[in-house]
Amino acid sequence: METLHFETEIKSSPENIWKILWDKQSYAEWTQFFAKDSVFQTDWKIGGKTYFLNPEGDGMVSTISSLDEPFEVVFNHLGLVKNHVETIKSKEVEEWSGMEEKYFLTQRDGFINLKVIVHSPNEYHDMMKTGFTRGLEMIKTLAEKL
Repeated sequence: METLHFETEIKSSPENIWKILWDKQSYAEWTQFFAKDSVFQTDWKIGGKTYFLNPEGDGMVSTISSLDEPFEVVFNHLGLVKNHVETIKSKEVEEWSGMEEKYFLTQRDGFINLKVIVHSPNEYHDMMKTGFTRGLEMIKTLAEKL
């Protein structure tokens, strides 16, 4: 497992950046570098359910372990979803279970610093690096237009 760090400085408000991160349409735009037409669904409750899915219904099931909107959210990955069915216990799930995906927004020198910290199995390092690098560029572009 690797811990990957990504960050960018954005000239916008935390509220606008938060909206870009989690709004249905803009989420699909910035996550296109992972999978086209990605879907994000959550109940926004600590301990509740969050889904990161592709259009076919495959992806990850997670929970929110920390939330301070619009400045912080930490997702703890629980398992996988295949054909809209959750799997929490399997050999495949073991490599993802317990890994975190963290988003932090802090104000600094007239900008908002968006920092993402992701735990990832080694074999997904390149995909995560490309996806988050390009995704954060898209978030910056979208947020600075608002």
